[in-house]
Amino acid sequence: MFQKIIYGCLILSLLTVSCKEKKVTAASENAIVDEIGLSPKVTLVNDPTGKKVVVKINGELFTSYVYDGQTPKPILYPILTKSGKTVTRGFPYDPRPNERVDHPHHAGQWFNYGDVNGLDFWNNSYAIPEEDKHNYGTIYHQEIIQSDDDKGSLTIKAVWRSSDDADLLEETTQFIFSEEASTRIIDRITTLKALQDVSFTDNKEGMIAIRVARELELPTDKPAVYTDAEGNVTEVAALNNDGVEGNYFGSEGLTGNAVWGTRHKWVKLEGTIKEETVSVTIIDHQKNVGYPTYWHARDYGLFAANPLGQAIFSEGKESLNFKLKEGESTTFKYRILVHNGSELSNEVINQSFNEFNQ
Repeated sequence: MFQKIIYGCLILSLLTVSCKEKKVTAASENAIVDEIGLSPKVTLVNDPTGKKVVVKINGELFTSYVYDGQTPKPILYPILTKSGKTVTRGFPYDPRPNERVDHPHHAGQWFNYGDVNGLDFWNNSYAIPEEDKHNYGTIYHQEIIQSDDDKGSLTIKAVWRSSDDADLLEETTQFIFSEEASTRIIDRITTLKALQDVSFTDNKEGMIAIRVARELELPTDKPAVYTDAEGNVTEVAALNNDGVEGNYFGSEGLTGNAVWGTRHKWVKLEGTIKEETVSVTIIDHQKNVGYPTYWHARDYGLFAANPLGQAIFSEGKESLNFKLKEGESTTFKYRILVHNGSELSNEVINQSFNEFNQ
């Protein structure tokens, strides 16, 4: 009897060890997958009724390309880290408690400009009075040209149109969505073709931008007042700074509010969301007009790169006033890194910059 008990215990012990080994093996296999960098599965789900394309990586939401007309330009919204943290502000789409509700044109991630043949595409929103609409332009989604899950690639066509229905620019944008370890990546390649002679007069309002979650803002206990190119005044109220720990880090060594109005090949905005380190980094491309770009990066959560506003950011020492003749085109390329779980080092960002600029 005693021998049977010993034998039974031995079998149970071996089974327990076997189960532990299987768990260790499974963990090891996952680690190997992460180590060798097997490509995560990107899925692009077209929703014509909702007027959006949902982007998922390994079945989890990354973002959506939204063209439902609630904003006068297509946007990416929301944007989530691999761990599920939302890095974009909710307002005006889906307001969340304790966040700012200023600048209703700051929605998700977008691309436009404040002075195109005298029209303001940047500041246009539902808040503009009807009698002032003639001063603003709208970007209308036209069609999805290509959607490729294998390449994580979505290509769309849009048109930049005046309030009197004159088409100024044809936009063709390719988004490439990917993931490497704990970093999700958006490559945006946008070609603008002039449908008539077009002038981009130097203006601080531009060009690739994201309005971030409250947690990624820079702490500030002072209200502020900002004036746009049309002379409209926006007051940004002081809020409670609990849980607000964001900071800018520029490629040339500047940090915080000192980044605004300076040139960098990339800028990182890093903070903490629900006790996890999270960052958003925008990377410029050497072939872009105005490289290295100036940065329109505000402490209240507007994070933008503007290569065309040189007269404003240099306080008149430089000017660009970029122009396209009818039929000409130019291409802007940007990479966005959405990282979670650790501080993203300069070395890693520079490596990504080099890869993107090859």
